[in-house]
Amino acid sequence: MTRSLVIAPQWIGDAVMTEPLLRRLYARGERLVVGALPWVAPVYRAMPQVAQVIEFPFSHGGLQFRERQRLARQLDAQFDVAYICPNSLKSALLPFLARIPRRIGYLGEARVGLLTHRLKNPPKSQRPPMVAFYSALSGETDLASDRPHLHLAVAEVEAVLHDLGLQRHAYYVFAPGAEFGPAKRWPTRHFAALARQLKLPVVLLGSAKDSALCDDILQAVAGLQNPVLNLAGKTTLAQALSVIEASQCIVSNDSGLMHVAAGFAVPQIALFGSSSPLHTPPLNDKAQVLWLKQSPNYRPALDCAPCFERVCPLGHTRCLNDIQPQDVLRLL
Repeated sequence: MTRSLVIAPQWIGDAVMTEPLLRRLYARGERLVVGALPWVAPVYRAMPQVAQVIEFPFSHGGLQFRERQRLARQLDAQFDVAYICPNSLKSALLPFLARIPRRIGYLGEARVGLLTHRLKNPPKSQRPPMVAFYSALSGETDLASDRPHLHLAVAEVEAVLHDLGLQRHAYYVFAPGAEFGPAKRWPTRHFAALARQLKLPVVLLGSAKDSALCDDILQAVAGLQNPVLNLAGKTTLAQALSVIEASQCIVSNDSGLMHVAAGFAVPQIALFGSSSPLHTPPLNDKAQVLWLKQSPNYRPALDCAPCFERVCPLGHTRCLNDIQPQDVLRLL
């Protein structure tokens, strides 16, 4: 059996989008160990084909050479092949130091000597959807139909729901954050207006960085008969996965939690602004996407989208401000 190490991306959404790659590798008999940063490791524990998850003791930024060298000594001679999902130099360093014979990844960041099997990195304007981009590391073709699938044990989900006082399919989830920046965030006033029109409770999810956004929503719906529960920054990622898996529907921006919902095939409404659903769509038959760029009735046309900027360079963020709560309510 081929012993394979997969170096995971550092973002939750990207981690979800590597699942079809892992499924392909598992199907051809490879034993999969995933090396991941702690904040994405729970995503890989929701992939049954993964035999083990190693949580890397690294932080954002910096080469951290000594830490990588120390871990490489522990992993020496344990693997036959490494699949390196990120494009960074430091992500390819560990498999090289661990003397893994085959090291597969995309060219980039002057890491030619660290890889033994190199894929050309297509220009951003020609890059395929991210799921296919990662699946190509398998060396296989016919990648267009790949879709991520996540799985949690029923008992695990029910335990989380019990602890949080939730009932399966009896609440909506709102994920109002987006790590990249405000040009990917639907306004909190719109989330609040939508919450006021729903007949089920709403659970707000996100990281600690999203807690202020969620507090704004909470304050705007004060006195609402249906409760709104702010769990942003108050759950682990593993708990958040369970909350999403058991929800009636999730409304989110283009974010990591959007891809989590797609992996669980949860009904979802995904709101796109500065980014593009042509590149990172929620690959889910139950997903509905709102992107004014594609709306034939929206005027004036959004010639500026997608700009892929953190903050609207024109100062109006029409791409999100003009998606009305009623537009989302109709889809719900």
